[in-house]
Amino acid sequence: MSVHSDRITEVVAATVEVAAESGEAGIFTDEVAQALTSVVGKLAAKAVDAAEVRGFVSGWQEAVETVEDGTRRTDAGAQVYRMPSWSAADSGPSNA
Repeated sequence: MSVHSDRITEVVAATVEVAAESGEAGIFTDEVAQALTSVVGKLAAKAVDAAEVRGFVSGWQEAVETVEDGTRRTDAGAQVYRMPSWSAADSGPSNA
């Protein structure tokens, strides 16, 4: 399990505990429910963003390492090609 999913699990458990305690005390209101839902939603959104960034970064690092180590084949057998670049003055790829 990842660090982010562990954090979400802990926050959801704490949120449920707070909701139960509020209900037992007779003070569980719509506002309490909205606040607890907001906490869980914001944490989940941050965890998703962090996971996407981590996935992009690890993929980028793998690609850079493959090009830098001079090999033209990855462990998975995929061949790596350098793409030619062109300047703004060039017409770019042909649409023909």
